[in-house]
Amino acid sequence: MAGSPLTSAPLSPRTWPAFARLVEKHGGIFGGCWCISFHLLPGENKQWAGRYRALKETRVREGRAHAALVFDGSEAVGWCQFGPTAELPNIRSRKAYEEGLRTLPDWRITCFFVDRERRGGGVASRALREALRYIAEAGGGTVEAYPEDYTGERTSSSFLCSGTLGMFDKAGFRRSRQIAQRRWVVVREVRAARRPRAVKRAARSRLGPRDSG
Repeated sequence: MAGSPLTSAPLSPRTWPAFARLVEKHGGIFGGCWCISFHLLPGENKQWAGRYRALKETRVREGRAHAALVFDGSEAVGWCQFGPTAELPNIRSRKAYEEGLRTLPDWRITCFFVDRERRGGGVASRALREALRYIAEAGGGTVEAYPEDYTGERTSSSFLCSGTLGMFDKAGFRRSRQIAQRRWVVVREVRAARRPRAVKRAARSRLGPRDSG
C-alpha cells in the first residue's frame, strides 16, 4: 500500500521476484535493458530483452549482481545498483574516463531506477543511502559514481539513470572530474562496518569494454 514506511533489502534470489515485477511493470526499463548494460562484456550487448532478463537473473542467483532495493510493503519501488568494479566494467563516456584515470575504485554505483508513480519522493536518495550501507557492511573502500548535472533544468528520467550530481553532493561525495558535458566522476571513501557482510570487495581489475557513450 502506497504511503507505508519504506524499507530496504539487497537484491538477492529472495528479492528477485519483486525486482522483476518492477522491471516488467515498466516494459523492461530503458528499452528492455533489465539493468544489465553496466555488467556487459564484448559479445553480450545488443541482445533481445528476454536474454537480458536471463543474464540478470543468473548473475543475481550467482551473487554477481548487487543493488539496494527500496520497498513499500512487499513491492519494490526503486533501486540503486552498485558492485565491485570488476562486476560493473562498462560505464558511459569511457574514453574520457580513461584519459584521466589514475586508480580504479573498489566499488561503482552505476544506475538508479524508480517506479514512475513514486518519482520525486526521495526513493533514489534512500536507495543511495542503503547502497552505501551495504558497501560498508561488505568492507568499505573507495566508491565512484557518474551522475548527471541538470541543475535547474527539466529533463527525461532516461537521462538521470546514473543519478543527479546534487544528490551525490548531499551524500558526501567529492567531485573528482568532468567526463562529458553534464557527466561527472564523484568519489567517496566508505568506512567498513563492524560486522562485514558476505559481498566481496573486488581486487582492482583491468578496464572493461568501451561503451558507445
